[in-house]
Amino acid sequence: MRLRLVGVIGGALLLSACATARAPDEASTPPTPPAPSPGAPPRDGPPPAPIAFSSLTGWASADHAEAFAAYQATCGVAKAPAEVEVCRRARAQPRLETDAARAFFEANFRLEPVPGEGVLTAYYAPEYTARTTPDAEYSAPVRPKPANHAALSGRADRAAIEATPPDVVLAWMRPEELFFLQIQGSGVLTFPDGLRVKVLFAAHNDLPFSGIANHMRDRGLLEANNTSGEAIRAWLAARRGPEADAIMRLNRRYVWFRLEADDGLHPVGAAGVPLPPDHAIAVDLSQHRVGELFWIDATAPILSGAFPTYRRLAVALDTGGAIKGQVRADLYLGSGPEAGVEAGRVRHTLRMVRLAPRVGPDPGR
Repeated sequence: MRLRLVGVIGGALLLSACATARAPDEASTPPTPPAPSPGAPPRDGPPPAPIAFSSLTGWASADHAEAFAAYQATCGVAKAPAEVEVCRRARAQPRLETDAARAFFEANFRLEPVPGEGVLTAYYAPEYTARTTPDAEYSAPVRPKPANHAALSGRADRAAIEATPPDVVLAWMRPEELFFLQIQGSGVLTFPDGLRVKVLFAAHNDLPFSGIANHMRDRGLLEANNTSGEAIRAWLAARRGPEADAIMRLNRRYVWFRLEADDGLHPVGAAGVPLPPDHAIAVDLSQHRVGELFWIDATAPILSGAFPTYRRLAVALDTGGAIKGQVRADLYLGSGPEAGVEAGRVRHTLRMVRLAPRVGPDPGR
């Protein structure tokens, strides 16, 4: 039951073992990136009437300098001609301070409200400890995409996969932390010798994602206002073993991973670029395009300890299995424990406003 390092080739790492197997939620989802279409998704009817920037609550006090830096770094993923032109204008600018950045957005975009209300959740890149050999605490194998993935796809659920001894193990983790890693989709593992590696989404079993928060609330395991990620994780850790496994297996989706050397960058989303913390969102790519810029206004949290509002500019750079609908977004908050605590408390009523590029001559010329 020992795990041995079999190679470090071009910065990618793989750990191999012969071992027996063992082995929130709505708040975030594992990325299941399709190949994003550069074309605009169909939108019924005429575009909504533009509104004034001054009508946006929080616009005047927002950190436009940080938002501009995030937009400038990622706008190259947009493919519509007007978006390409505004991106060119942005990248011709130096780093802008808040007032100049706000003026750029107001000069180059018009506001189109997305009709209705929806839900904002959040996600992050977790950092977990791991082991090269299993023990009573680190008993869950991190598995690579199996050779028979096509045969398992849509047929084998979490329970069936966990009941099958793994041929190859990338690392060993605490079961509840592996479960959350599968929800987030990627993260960083640290081994006792100090080695840090990125653990990245490789595939899933093509079964629907099902959050466990509502199940735990309905069974009286957690209070209705205390189904945050940290509360769920603490409950699972305190009941590690068959009791916790039974709850985690209510989410039938299973995620496999791959390892890479840690480059210190934030994870790459469905758009193929590193996600800028606090200004990147996952959206439904049947409703929106990658690279689109949105003003998000999220209020009325339902979870205890949550920040009261999230108002900021964010670029659509990712997607997720439970991110469905026109007014639905998952906000990337960064990496590490603090981001994880915050992300686990985000479930707010969301309104979205699209920033549509203005056509015509460069207003700066």
